[in-house]
Amino acid sequence: MRNSLSERLRFEHFAVSEAEDIASAAEICRTTPIDVAILGDSFPLDKLPIPSVVITREPNIDSAIGALRHGAIDYLTTPVDMNRLLDTLRRFDTDDTEVKSVERVATRHSTRRTNCATQPIIGHSAAIEHVRDMISRVAPSDARVMVLGENGTGKELVARWLHQKSSRAAAPFVEVNCAAIPAELIESELFGHEKGSFTSAVKQRKGKFELADGGTLFMDEIGDMSLSAQAKVLRALQENKITRVGGDRDISVDVRVVSATNKDIRHEIELGHFREDLYHRLSVIEIDVPPLRERRSDISLLVEHFIEEICSRHNIATKHIDREALNMLAERQWTGNIRELHNVVERLIILSDDRITANNVELYCHNR
Repeated sequence: MRNSLSERLRFEHFAVSEAEDIASAAEICRTTPIDVAILGDSFPLDKLPIPSVVITREPNIDSAIGALRHGAIDYLTTPVDMNRLLDTLRRFDTDDTEVKSVERVATRHSTRRTNCATQPIIGHSAAIEHVRDMISRVAPSDARVMVLGENGTGKELVARWLHQKSSRAAAPFVEVNCAAIPAELIESELFGHEKGSFTSAVKQRKGKFELADGGTLFMDEIGDMSLSAQAKVLRALQENKITRVGGDRDISVDVRVVSATNKDIRHEIELGHFREDLYHRLSVIEIDVPPLRERRSDISLLVEHFIEEICSRHNIATKHIDREALNMLAERQWTGNIRELHNVVERLIILSDDRITANNVELYCHNR
């Protein structure tokens, strides 16, 4: 897991050092400017004089509270939600209560976020052109948007373009994965908390709504949010105000909310799993992102784009893909959609020679 995390963080332009044990980690901290440590829960947090993110295979509330009490800035479970980890690391850029102690991180990410363009939406199929048209029409308004689609179709990318093309583009784009946050922590995560409001609240912390003030809050996997959390979000949307956990004053927020889900949200309402009043608040506009099997004509363009991006990331010469290999990829079902296609292309690049052939696809792409 450590290797895959390191590779992804380097791809996101973080400088990464690795250590086998706590002694090695302490030595690296002594000789190298390190801003944040990512640790397994067996590592003693008090041995490192820097903020830490703790990752555990066996989560429980006592260990979570203990980690936060000893200075952890987040507590994650495996498999790691990369969106949440990246969001936690980037939070140093916007949270004034934490910036002072980690100024290098704040400076680095401020520069990176300003210079890093949103990835393009690849394709010329009628289905994806419709999505682009919807984005262009809807983005300039402040209307709340619900993005619908299967896992891996690119819902987050649509949300980013809605922000990028809006009048809020210069303000923060803040992501929160509603499915990844334990029910007992969701209120603190969204609305923040005051110092001393609960055992591990050692300092005041802003929530996602405050961090996104003036910009866009992207609430991913909104269909997995608990009913109690849904009620609190509904109030925030109705009144444009939030109250931090342990606080006694309302805080006005100016936030455009874009939500996303892979669930049939109307069916979830019928089952009593999702509030109908919240649905109507969130879905002024709905954008359906098509699965890859419904836009097969875009697959060759996506493959070529991924080859360029992945070869550049691995610092290798761009590889050519044979027409027969492209045709074989276009015929697959792609139940994991664009995310699966990206992973398959990366596998083919790593395992093939100087070109990607039909034989490579046959050998290394087992699922149809």
